[in-house]
Amino acid sequence: MYSKIALKNIKKSYKDYTIYFLTLILAVCIFYSFNSIDSQKALTDIKSSGGNYVSKLMDFMSAVSVFVSIILGSLILYANNFLIKKRKKELGIYMILGMGKRKISKILVTETSIVGVISLIAGLIIGIGVSQGLSVFTLKLFEVSINEYRFAVSTRAIGKTILYFGIMFLLVMIFNAFVISKYKIIDLLTSGRKNENIKFKNTFIYLLSFLLCVVLLGFAYKSILKIGLNLREPMFKPSIAFVIVGTVLFFFSLAGVILYVVNKNKKIYFKGLNMFVVKQINSKVNTNFLSMSLICLMLFITMLVLSTGISFKNGLEEGLKIKAPFDASIRISNNSKKDNLEDVLDKINFKRSENEKYATCNEYIPGIKLNSLLSITGKDYKDAKVSFVKISDYNKMLKLKGKKEINLNKNEILIMSNDNTVVKQANEKLKNSKKFNIKGKEYLVKNNKIIDENLQNYFFADNMLTIIISDEFLYDYNGISFSILNVMYSDKNREKSNKKYSQINKNFVDGKYKSLNISYMSAFSKDDIYSGSRGATTSILFVGIYLGLVFLITSMAVLALQQLSEASDSIERYKALKRIGANSKMIDKTIFRQTLIYFALPMILALIHSMIGINVVSDYISVFTKIDISFSSLITALIFIVVYAGYFYTTYTGYKNIVESNI
Repeated sequence: MYSKIALKNIKKSYKDYTIYFLTLILAVCIFYSFNSIDSQKALTDIKSSGGNYVSKLMDFMSAVSVFVSIILGSLILYANNFLIKKRKKELGIYMILGMGKRKISKILVTETSIVGVISLIAGLIIGIGVSQGLSVFTLKLFEVSINEYRFAVSTRAIGKTILYFGIMFLLVMIFNAFVISKYKIIDLLTSGRKNENIKFKNTFIYLLSFLLCVVLLGFAYKSILKIGLNLREPMFKPSIAFVIVGTVLFFFSLAGVILYVVNKNKKIYFKGLNMFVVKQINSKVNTNFLSMSLICLMLFITMLVLSTGISFKNGLEEGLKIKAPFDASIRISNNSKKDNLEDVLDKINFKRSENEKYATCNEYIPGIKLNSLLSITGKDYKDAKVSFVKISDYNKMLKLKGKKEINLNKNEILIMSNDNTVVKQANEKLKNSKKFNIKGKEYLVKNNKIIDENLQNYFFADNMLTIIISDEFLYDYNGISFSILNVMYSDKNREKSNKKYSQINKNFVDGKYKSLNISYMSAFSKDDIYSGSRGATTSILFVGIYLGLVFLITSMAVLALQQLSEASDSIERYKALKRIGANSKMIDKTIFRQTLIYFALPMILALIHSMIGINVVSDYISVFTKIDISFSSLITALIFIVVYAGYFYTTYTGYKNIVESNI
């Protein structure tokens, strides 16, 4: 009996369920697709051959999926609450006819089960199709031939999707039972008559808030464009905070500002039903300014990630040429005067190979502070000291890389750094003067721009500032701070060589070299750094796209549900419109315009935010590689148009049907 009533209710209210179905299907599709990326055999082969970054990616995605499930679960509860609210009168009639709250709960549980099963099946079918495209994309990111692609269905991802969404639907059922138990018949039957009271604040407060919003956003945009993606800059975090506060103030003040501006222009205000549309928009934005602010920020993140994510990943990987300029490197701290680098290598039984070429380099830190050469501020630079390297050692490294050696006069130096702040300030100084005063003596910088690279392989750009100077300058200085062995080798025994250096690093971390009097030792091959970085950048990209798509459907669903809720709450207003002579065409036009404006408002500000964000990210990436985001921007625009248009049309028709069936 309950199944028949539930099915009849779903058929009768299928128009109300459209947004709910659409959201559930998209949620299931995205959830399955991103949890099935390891189903490709080619990726499994990478994993089994030691490429642990695929396993790490899946572990990372699993952790993020828990967070995503919380977002989607909250969204499903929000959507379900809308459906319950809309059906209050129907539920009240059930109670009048003698049906108990427990039986009503059983009907709702059955409805939720049917809707859940249909959504799961449809979402999984679409998800299996979408996951094939995602698999091809993944293979390309991991530089695996597309010929390795095979059609695959992940039973593990299907099971995980059913489990997670099963829990969500169970929570919805519990929520419904709890809500029904709290309702009274009188509240259910009179819910349609209760209308939202629109409270207008002082116009001056709105105008002042809007002015403050413009100032905050303008200042934040200017600051971020100036400092870029430099997280060390003191103004970076405040600028992000100003964007968030400015966004909230924008939506808080928008309703009052629109009403004030349109009121001033009586010609527009009294044209057609503009007065009604403005009051409707004012009412909803006034009430939902916090949720609209959050939606705007989520849309901004989605646009930014989808537009620049791939280029950002490629830029970071291109930057590996700076971080890992050699095939392998060993670096030790030289706090012992007894053992030099060669002695340490002998003691750890380091075996030299015929296919390897070597160059040693000593790094000296004589205590000269960075801020004595550059007027640089910030806690990270307060106690930073400058490194020195002999020109003879630097030329050995150039020769190892197959580059031309450099001759320096006694009064000439070269400057190296890959710290963005230092590079920026040093390059600015070089434009004005190429002279540096070191220990009371003036030196001329030979390079026109700062040499942007590491002295040895490392996972990060860790060269704050290194000065290449004549050997004579360091002739009397015995305090070697670090000794470096840089290595280049052929591809013949590359894997064997890589393992040799990774084992040295592992041995030091595991404490096997405790007998040596050295406080620090590292050994990294270029391939290990590339592999680790590729895994990290790919994971970040996937999580960004995953969350971006979830944010997009969440934003659209919330906007849609708020508008449909507005339709139910505004029935009396539309009845009043009809009584004063407004025909169906005029009413449809007002519904279209207010739905379009409501959907467009968060999108417009998010688009402005993203234009600034894309500009900043593009500047950052352009340091490493030539950037072209036209294709990814086109794909982002296409995704937004399809999802936005789908939700907008569904909301508009749903809104129109609610009004038409009640007036």
